[in-house]
Amino acid sequence: MAKTANQKLKILYLMKILMEETDEQHPLTIKALVSKLGQYNIRSERKSLYSDIENLRLFGIDIEKINTPICAYYVASRSFEMPELKLLVDAVQSSKFITHKKSTDLIRKIEHLTSIHEAQKLQRQVYISNRIKSLNECIYYNVDYLHEAIAQNKQIKFQYFEWVVNFNQPEKVSKQFRKEGERYCVSPWALSWDDEKYYLVAFDSEANCIKHYRVDKMAAIEIQENVREGKVHFEQFDLAVYSQKIFGMYGGQEEQITLKLANELVGVVLDKFGSQISISKCDEDHIFVKIKVAVSPPFIGWLAGFGSQAVVVEPAHLASQVCSTFQEALAQYQN
Repeated sequence: MAKTANQKLKILYLMKILMEETDEQHPLTIKALVSKLGQYNIRSERKSLYSDIENLRLFGIDIEKINTPICAYYVASRSFEMPELKLLVDAVQSSKFITHKKSTDLIRKIEHLTSIHEAQKLQRQVYISNRIKSLNECIYYNVDYLHEAIAQNKQIKFQYFEWVVNFNQPEKVSKQFRKEGERYCVSPWALSWDDEKYYLVAFDSEANCIKHYRVDKMAAIEIQENVREGKVHFEQFDLAVYSQKIFGMYGGQEEQITLKLANELVGVVLDKFGSQISISKCDEDHIFVKIKVAVSPPFIGWLAGFGSQAVVVEPAHLASQVCSTFQEALAQYQN
């Protein structure tokens, strides 16, 4: 009974074998195809396979035949060429907003777009990078929910959180919902990818203005029945100009440094350097953070943006360098 059922699917299993196991460097002979179909409990004859292969060609699959040293078949081209697949894998791997787990899942799916032999080249590429990734596993689905809400012209509700330090808990860094977990209600109009982070640009009816939210800090998104508001505000809206106004190194000597930061900057540090950093308590309002950075003028400028909330503790020469930079900048303003 099982053999009879599988027999009806012979051409589909033949297509599966050719797509998954063959390429120009790995063709399969008719004998090998008969053997592999047998693993699916499918009996086949050489003559019928010739006919099936021709039908697959008519269906649109680019199957080529080689005659040396013996007759064999392979899929010559697919929807995606190998350079395109490598580009997709690198894009997924380098995207900060996609977590490590979701990156691995997506890359495995991309591997199915080529043969198992070519997929090994993509697997090697997975390990060439050790980039900082998002800590929010739900962001992948958040983006989908938001696109759906925009397409349906509906408002959304969600919770919004930030990363906080709490040394009384097993996890030193944890989520803390803003407004004590009260849900935000906005009208989503656009998604912006800036500095490798996703932002939702939305209209807040209560405040009567356009606001933006980090998608990876949104939780429990729900699409509402209410139609979006704020259409007038977005009729002349230029997302590129808005992003330049609202959202945001050259090489340098890499050094191990210690910073004293205000507690509320922990999320900023996690965004910049990832979760695998040393965080310890300084006092009730401050933390020590040990990081490795390439010290350069842009890095000092990054520190300057936090004013008195960020101070270099070690090494002493860097603290002195930062101090001199600030004094020189102040002198320019005094002049």
